[in-house]
Amino acid sequence: MTERLHPRARQIVDAARDLLEQHGRDALTMRRVADRIGIRAPSLYKHFPDKAAVEIALIADGLGEVATVLEAAEERTKRTGAAESLADLATAYRSYALAHPHLYRLMTERPLPRESLPAGLEDRAAAPLVRATGEEHLARATWAFAHGMVMLELAGRFPADADLDATWRIGVRALLPR
Repeated sequence: MTERLHPRARQIVDAARDLLEQHGRDALTMRRVADRIGIRAPSLYKHFPDKAAVEIALIADGLGEVATVLEAAEERTKRTGAAESLADLATAYRSYALAHPHLYRLMTERPLPRESLPAGLEDRAAAPLVRATGEEHLARATWAFAHGMVMLELAGRFPADADLDATWRIGVRALLPR
């Protein structure tokens, strides 16, 4: 979901995404991206100034995908109450993060490069949660809960017999206004 990339730049980002998704952040090198698309590594720099720029494009794609996933969850629950809407958003967020753990970590483990992202993208990704909670600070608290839960789940920090679905439901319910 980055601003329109020309075809070769899109190919580079797609190859970087494949590497990231399959092998994790450490595998994401310019040389490996170039090898994946059959060009020499220096040729990549005609399209991106450095690896950080490729990572920013990946983050932008990921944020756009999260926005789309949350918007779809919001649309499905427009006629339900706040509890169901928030629970559906949490489920959608969790599902996306667990399906794309390496991209999710890339998007969330370092400061967000806001100045390099397409205008309005971060707000678009946050908007369904803000609408569901009705308040910006509660939306941030809810996101912090969801992010913490996802990171702990990705790290395997919960006991094997933990009922994480129940934990999510209780956590989301605790965040609802009384």
